[in-house]
Amino acid sequence: MLKQLPASIGNLKSLCHLKMAETAMKDLPESFGMLSSLRTLRMAKRPHLVPISVENTGSFVLPLPSSLEGLSFLKKLSLPNCTELISLPSLPSSLIELNADNCYALETIHDVSNLESLEELKLTNCDKVVDITGLECLKSLKRLYLSGCNACSSKVCKRISKVALRNFQNLSMPGTKLPEWFSAGTVSFSKRKNLDLTSVVVGAIISINHNIDIPIRREEMPCIIDVEANVFKLGKRIFNTTLNIHGMPRTNVDHIHLCRFKDYHPLVSLLKDADTFCVTTRSPPFDKGLKLKKCGVHLIFEGDDDYEGEEESLDIGLQSVSERLTMFFNTCDEGVDNTESEDDRCQHELEHEKEETGSRLLGFNFKCSFIISFLLSLFFVLLGWVGFGLSLCLVL
Repeated sequence: MLKQLPASIGNLKSLCHLKMAETAMKDLPESFGMLSSLRTLRMAKRPHLVPISVENTGSFVLPLPSSLEGLSFLKKLSLPNCTELISLPSLPSSLIELNADNCYALETIHDVSNLESLEELKLTNCDKVVDITGLECLKSLKRLYLSGCNACSSKVCKRISKVALRNFQNLSMPGTKLPEWFSAGTVSFSKRKNLDLTSVVVGAIISINHNIDIPIRREEMPCIIDVEANVFKLGKRIFNTTLNIHGMPRTNVDHIHLCRFKDYHPLVSLLKDADTFCVTTRSPPFDKGLKLKKCGVHLIFEGDDDYEGEEESLDIGLQSVSERLTMFFNTCDEGVDNTESEDDRCQHELEHEKEETGSRLLGFNFKCSFIISFLLSLFFVLLGWVGFGLSLCLVL
């Protein structure tokens, strides 16, 4: 029932953590920006208690002051499910994590180019945001979650930079394609001479059919849990892990998800010569509405992603992985992708194999028939000659 904070709250110079989730507050005093020691601010709402539609919320103004830059010690800002939030002000450069998931009314975000320490940016289902100015400057960014952000996906693709991708671990956004240089299907690992495997990038194109019900509400699920990466040795699975795909999109459109596993992760450290690596869905699946349309893997060895200079003029085979991913996002066409899905491709390959097998059998049967006919003809010819010889002997 708390609706207001006193103007004097800005005098609490030693306040480090403020947790005001589930309050009825609709604005904060301007002095709030003077909490210079604040490190954690939680204003979250529970998703099942907030309305899905925000069409009738009126002209409600962001419940924050015009600037939070004065919060120079703030590390984490958590605002998920604040469905009446329409704008984010300028934020302090000390911020490491920003979570505004499911803020359906959010339209504008102040330039984030000063957030050089930001490692995690969550904007799942902020479908009214049309751009994220300064995204290309986030040199510490590790996790970027933009599932359901259809309005800004094309502009964000143009803003993704090599600087922003150098440290990435997880990336999710609307998309229908994977880089062509990813290996599809099952990948066999071959050790390179004098070069260690430093990381593995797993890519997946996934869609969610929201018309298919599951045991719990999808908006209450923190992540997609049905996509797994597996390591096999001699056909036997020795390790598997669920991909860290945060955020459940509200739409049925295709999304691209990239997950990077470093050398200390078992998925990488367990890989030995001749081991195989593949991406599958959980069996049986928890979410029967999930469809894995495409998947791919790229192995990164020493030297593949170390170059920091300009690379645009280099041949793609010589470019770093960060540069190649940047070029992929900057030039990818988010139109309709006419390539086959992973399931369709496998089905077509199976049908093609059946057709080839049938053709081979037909050819084999034809050859057998021809040989049998020839042998029978030869047999009757020889039989005729034998009969003629016997007749001649009797006459003599």
